[in-house]
Amino acid sequence: MEPLSSSKVMKLITAILETILAIPVLGGLIVIGTLYWALGIMFILHLVTLILSVINKEKFYGSVVGLITSCLAWIPFLGWALHLVTAILLYITALKKEQKPHEVTQFPA
Repeated sequence: MEPLSSSKVMKLITAILETILAIPVLGGLIVIGTLYWALGIMFILHLVTLILSVINKEKFYGSVVGLITSCLAWIPFLGWALHLVTAILLYITALKKEQKPHEVTQFPA
């Protein structure tokens, strides 16, 4: 097994945090208890993860959805659904093996 890239580690970290925020009542208490700072911190973490993913040429749709989630999660039931979807997407992109592009072999003429 190859070591995880920095972007995959960040995807796992943000996925775990999104999973915690997706737990009914607990996630809401965390968000409200931090005066919505939890959403701002998640926005920054998703942005860092997005930048690392682009640099490493990895899939980044989970981080984009995470940025959207951080902006809309203050809406009660929508926030729960978005946290759940974001966590799933981040787990998929973090744990899925990246396919390397095939090299084209050129034969001499």
